[in-house]
Amino acid sequence: MGVNKLILLTTITLLWNASLLAAGTQYNLRVDGLSCPFCAYGIEKKLIRTEGVESVAFDLEKGLVIVKVEEGVALTEGQLKQLVDDAGFTLRSVSEQPL
Repeated sequence: MGVNKLILLTTITLLWNASLLAAGTQYNLRVDGLSCPFCAYGIEKKLIRTEGVESVAFDLEKGLVIVKVEEGVALTEGQLKQLVDDAGFTLRSVSEQPL
């Protein structure tokens, strides 16, 4: 293998690993009244429009909304409460964890 190919392969590997490490934050929201996919869709519409939000998932049995945001993006409890309230639900708690 030539030196140029080795340098290229090393560079690609380093960039790939760096992109895997560039993770954001996950917010776990406990929401009252979250009981069906239609309800979840209303909250998802509000959250997914928020800048930096990568994905929104749900655990309907637990009343949990899982929001993943890009690295460097932080959402406040006040922001999250307002978004959930605007969708017609009540935010009970928020926990946050790095990805």
